[in-house]
Order: sequence, then structure tokens, then C-alpha cells
Amino acid sequence: MNEALPDVPEVRVVGLPQLTSGFDLVDRLDLQMHLKVHGPLEPLGGEQLAQLAERINLRGRGGAGFPFHKKLRSVAESAIKRGVRPVVVVNGSEDEPACRKDTVLINRAPHLILDGALLCAEAMGARTLVVGVTRESTQRSMEQALAERGLSNGRRSALRARVQRNPVRMVTGAAASLIRSIDGGPAIPPGRKTSASKSGVGGAPTLLSNAETFAQLAIAARIGPERYGNTGLYDEPGTVMLTVSGAVARPMVVEVPTGVPLRYVLQLAGAPPLPQGVLTGGYHGKWIDAATVNEAIVSRNSLDAVGGSLGAGAILPISQDTCPLGESLMVAKWLAQESANQCGPCYLGLPAAARGLEDILNGGGAAALEAVRQVAKNVKRRGACSHPDGSAMFLESTLKAFTEDIALHALGNGCGRPVAGVLPLFEGGAAPTGVPGGEDEENGPSRQKIFVDWTLCRGHGLCADILPEVFQLGADGFPTVAQAQVPRYAEAKALRAVRRCPALALRIEDSAPQAKAPSRNLPVLSQGRGRRALGR
Repeated sequence: MNEALPDVPEVRVVGLPQLTSGFDLVDRLDLQMHLKVHGPLEPLGGEQLAQLAERINLRGRGGAGFPFHKKLRSVAESAIKRGVRPVVVVNGSEDEPACRKDTVLINRAPHLILDGALLCAEAMGARTLVVGVTRESTQRSMEQALAERGLSNGRRSALRARVQRNPVRMVTGAAASLIRSIDGGPAIPPGRKTSASKSGVGGAPTLLSNAETFAQLAIAARIGPERYGNTGLYDEPGTVMLTVSGAVARPMVVEVPTGVPLRYVLQLAGAPPLPQGVLTGGYHGKWIDAATVNEAIVSRNSLDAVGGSLGAGAILPISQDTCPLGESLMVAKWLAQESANQCGPCYLGLPAAARGLEDILNGGGAAALEAVRQVAKNVKRRGACSHPDGSAMFLESTLKAFTEDIALHALGNGCGRPVAGVLPLFEGGAAPTGVPGGEDEENGPSRQKIFVDWTLCRGHGLCADILPEVFQLGADGFPTVAQAQVPRYAEAKALRAVRRCPALALRIEDSAPQAKAPSRNLPVLSQGRGRRALGR
């Protein structure tokens, strides 16, 4: 039950392959085979590359779907303005248990990804390329690919390229987490939202996108926008890599042209003819029902229109003979475990939401249902990364999609169906100490607890303003927690909250012996005055 997918599951293709070309010949395309299959690739000028990305409407394939040409121009403009060289980062983390498309590409076609990344580096004059991964197989394949190109030691090229290995955690794949780890810190969000295009690795403008995005760019650069547009939909041309799992006979990664009916993809993987629901976009995605599946096609706009989400390309049907709320509860608990434990909406809100969903299953009534809705609403747009937002979207979608089951559980005796555990999961929680990007003395477990004295609290609300990572105000204007761990990065703010509380209702106690944080030498980014960027 809830078994994780292998790194490289079965790979299929609908129509003519593009990203998966050559997969029928070898298990992994080394540089020589890559060139035989795809041919050589000529460099493009910066503005040419941006126009190409714009003409094919290339959007990030990691989930957010941000237009790639806008990101490319933003990084280049920032680099020109500041007179520094930008950095290119490939995000191949893919730490969601239901996603394997990027992992498949890195393991089987790493040079296609490097083609796209090197095109961007050459166009913008970047001298640093980093590929972020979390699995041993992806690290091994990408390091081998860099060695095959003579980029592994930086001596045969002006470009310095390396692989950054981080722990397998949901928050590791966030852009801010990856950048922080590259700079020598832990692979968790830094507690503040910044634009990588303006200040990323080492403070330099950074072009960061996921592995499939760079691979798609490499395909388009070879065949041109007209030929690329001959596949798929007019407004979303090309192919899409999907990971199909859940209640299917054959979990797989499949490359399909946009516009293919979703039901055809499900049939290809051996899904039930009439699924009870299909989770689209993965565990930060949305459920759609069986009737909607017949209307949906594989495209970002189509899935959005029917209430679904393309997201990171994960498609997970469940059958009629399993409890959908029970399946969703297991995911909700896993999402709560994946918190970085530094923002209140995440490490307090997500466990509360999971407990609320469990209360619904156990007959908690309308009060339990309303509590889950309120928690999901409260955590949105309040975290240091998108994890609480995506988790809240999943919870709200669950409540919307399975109203009949909610009524049976919350107001009756349950739906009478078992939980089959068909949605793939793996054990989550904090990264182990000593793992690159794991918990350390500066950013690890909290050393302090903060307490509210209810006999003194008057609901001024300053604590929530100063320390939103810990305190949220309820409907009555008072804090919703009486005590909480203080994230290490927020200890100074916690002390300020204690000192500024007008009612002197807060106190801090040490929860563990303090130890001196070890010193760390951060990598220094070369800031040459080269201005080779878009429009050169």
C-alpha cells in the first residue's frame, strides 16, 4: 500500500516521440548516442532564444507554469543592469512521490536537458551551471553526462558546472530551497520570498527552471518553432510528460501531444473504466470526477477549465471501491510531515488540517468540516514557500470533489469502503542530520518554546505581526496556540515579540541545550563585468 514509484518506471509515448526519442534503442543516451538521435545543436543569440521560447509558448513544467521567455528576459536585464554574470540552475529535484518525469529524463536523456541549459548559459554569458537532484540515480547520470562533455572539472571550459545533491523532501524542490542549498545552507526555504531572477545563487540573477523545461527548449531550438508547433494544440504546442499512477495496472511516464483526451491516457495505463475521481497535478493539485474526465484533454488550459490542474504532470485515478477521503487523508498527513518546520501556517496549520480531515472521517459533523475549511483558508499565502498553498488547494479540492462521501462520514456512519492505499507515498519528515541540506545547528530543530499566559493576554495582536511563523489570530482576535516551538531563524523575532507584548503575556523557555553553530565558508560567485546577455 502507498508504495513509492521506482526512479525509472515504464515509459510510453503517444504519437511521435520528441523528448523520448531514442528510448527504444538504449536505456540511457550517452553523448555519442544523443548526437546520433537528436543531431548537433547550434548556439542562439539571447534575443533569438527568448523569441523562440515565446513563439512556442514555453512555460515552466515544474508546476507553476511561468512563461519561460519572461523569466529569461528578466534574468538577462537584471544581469546587464548590475554588470554581473547570471547563473543557470536546472531543478531536477522532483520530490513528490507521484512524479517521475524529470527523473526519467535525467536518467535516460541527460544531454537533452544540458542542451537547453547550455543554450541559456551561452546566450546570457553565464559561467556557472548547477543541476539540483535528490536521488542517487539522477546524481550519477548527470555527473556522468557532465564528464562526457568535459564539464565535470571546469578545466576544459569557461563554464563551471556541478551537481547539487539534496535530501528527498517535498520542500527541497522549491526554487528558494535549491538556491539556498547551492549557497551552502540547508535545502529549506529561507523564510522570506525573493525573486531568483534578481537575486539568486550567490546574490546573482539566476535562471532556474525544471529539467523538462530545458529539454523542451532544446527540442524547439533544433526543429524550429514552426515544426515544433505542428505537434499538439495551437496555443499550447508540443508534448507533455505525464506520470500516471494510482489505481492503474501499469504505472508509467508517458509523453503525449497536448490535446490528447485524458481518458485515453488513463486507458493506456490500465485505469478503471469509470474512476471515482482523478487527482490531476499531483499532491499540490486538484481532483476531478469521472464525468469531468471525459471532457478533459491534456493541456493546462483545458484542465484549469474543468477544475483540474496540469501542475507537475502527475495523474492519479482512484477506483470506485476505495474510500476517497481515506486516500486523501493519507496524503494530507504526508504533506504535513513534509513541512520545513519554520512557518506557522505549515508546521501548525497542515497538521491541524489533517486532524480535521480525520475528524470528518470519524463522524465529526458540520463543525469538523468547517474547521478544515477555515484552516485551509488560513494557511494560504502565508508561508515562506508554496508548500502550504499547494497543500491547502489539495484539501479544498478534496472537500469539493467528494461531497457525498463527506456527508456519509461527517453526518452518518461512513461510506463503508476500505482505504486501498493506491496513491504512492514515501516516508516524509525532517531531513536527517549530516545530509547535505539537512538540519544543522543554525537551521535545525528549535531550541526554544514560546508560551502565552492567558491570564494576561488581552488580544493586542502584536505577537502575530512580529512572529507570524508561530502566531495566528483566531476569529476572537486572540492567538490560536498557547505554546509552540520557535524556528531557529526566528529566535530574534520571538525575543522581540516577548519584549513588545503590551500585556507581558509571552515568555520564552529553552527546550534544548544551546550549541555554538559551526562556521561555514560559502562559495564566492565570480562577478565579472561581462555584459553578454539578451540583445547582444
